[in-house]
Amino acid sequence: MPTSFAQLGVEEKLVLALNQQGINEPTAIQEQAIPLVLERHDVVGQSETGTGKTLAYLLPIFQKIDRLKRENQALILTPTHELALQINAEIGILAKNSGLPVTAAAIIGNVNITRQIEKLKEKPHILVGSSGRILELIKKRKISAQSLKTIVLDEADRLLDEDNVHDVAAVVKTALRDTQLLLFSATLPETTTQRAMEFLKNPQVLRVTKTIKINPTISHDYIVAEQRDKFEVLRKLIRSISPKRALIFVNKSEEIEKTVEKLNYHGIEAEGIYGGASKINRHKAMDEFRSGKLRILVASDLASRGLDIKGISHIFNLDLPEDHQIYLHRVGRAGRAGEGGKAISLVTKSEISYLKKLENVYGININPKEMAFGKIVDPQKRQFYGRAKTRTKNPS
Repeated sequence: MPTSFAQLGVEEKLVLALNQQGINEPTAIQEQAIPLVLERHDVVGQSETGTGKTLAYLLPIFQKIDRLKRENQALILTPTHELALQINAEIGILAKNSGLPVTAAAIIGNVNITRQIEKLKEKPHILVGSSGRILELIKKRKISAQSLKTIVLDEADRLLDEDNVHDVAAVVKTALRDTQLLLFSATLPETTTQRAMEFLKNPQVLRVTKTIKINPTISHDYIVAEQRDKFEVLRKLIRSISPKRALIFVNKSEEIEKTVEKLNYHGIEAEGIYGGASKINRHKAMDEFRSGKLRILVASDLASRGLDIKGISHIFNLDLPEDHQIYLHRVGRAGRAGEGGKAISLVTKSEISYLKKLENVYGININPKEMAFGKIVDPQKRQFYGRAKTRTKNPS
């Protein structure tokens, strides 16, 4: 008999709210983490992308909020603006469906700080945001870290990398010593856990899958192309497949805008999310992609972290990720909640060896494919397919 949310100690109003969202049973990470968070342990939780890590900490945080007090009681740090806004929206849905008067605010960089200060005067219970802007507002005494009961590092591996660790550590140090710390991520490199131990207190470490496996409903293909020809192959793929909803991954942010422009030039409507894009354009792209109005979104790995949008059917890797763990994050965007998905990587001949490593690490098959007459075919079938086309055009 599966464990229920009620058995984990989740209050009835929250259970009913989850039911409204079609969530009836806890995932493995939720089952292990929720009781520990409710008991105020520090927790380090590792679980695959798309396994419900956000609710693993949000549910107990909701339950521990003193709703009669107007003060900041929980802080959730994220590595990207998009993830902060997504979590903030999830808090809003949970509050609305449960009827619990829990308030929240997204506090991120590259946004009018005066408006954020006005919002902070309302003393939202939960703050979600980027470490840089949060630290800035703490220094301005607009956020009081002394009232925080819980601090969450969502996508902890990114928050504790070289670029972010100093701001994150500075934020954590402004809180009281007994503030609960929760770290969640799909991957936990040794450097992440070592840095985290500097401010964790006897943490409960949860590794739901020590050997990380990729969702079996996702199939993996690759097509060999010269670097200069990759975009042309991508364009033909999109025309051939006409994906329901697709994410295209590009390693360099500056190449995202170029890729979007090329796709639009060829009549393929696409938008991009990247650091250089304006906040308004990023929000517009995300909203349209989430609603289904936009079918093609081009993104960097950083911008896509934590992206939880139902119905993503295809992942296109225009560039291979620099680290094999990032491949996990990328393909984890598709095939969620048991749905099928397909990941297609465009590679040069020299990059095929990298795919073999991915196959060994994750126990998957990445199948070679080719484009022939506007169709995706197996290499051994290409010659036959070509002959069949020729016979059709020139009947005897």
